[in-house]
Amino acid sequence: MGTLLLWLHIAFAIFAIGPVVAVTSATPRYIRAKDVNVLRYLHRSTRVFGVLALGVFLFGLILGVTMGGGTLGKPYLSISMTLFIVAAVLLVIIDRDQSTAIQVLSSESPADDAKVQSGRVAALAGIVALLFLVILVLMVWF
Repeated sequence: MGTLLLWLHIAFAIFAIGPVVAVTSATPRYIRAKDVNVLRYLHRSTRVFGVLALGVFLFGLILGVTMGGGTLGKPYLSISMTLFIVAAVLLVIIDRDQSTAIQVLSSESPADDAKVQSGRVAALAGIVALLFLVILVLMVWF
């Protein structure tokens, strides 16, 4: 059972976290290009892959509980789970900014070009990618 949980944990990490990082990182480029159709696609993809990324946390938590021996009490797991929660909150903020950028660019008002959302999404996407990289290092190192 532990092997299956480990495989699910790794599969969700590969097929959900990688794409959510790529999608959020590509968003600022299309905000600057004012391509609303692509932004809608990226927004939907962020939501889908963001929800799927919760599977990494879920299967990792179940794996830690079933391994027994106080595995969840190890510092690297506590740090990783905390960083994952922070990354998830940042993804919610990115989702909100993507939605706002779509609304602003759909209104076709020349006064607002969603520069604020572009900069914030770029910064937060970089932080999310860094957090997931730190989590990866913690998982492999320990």
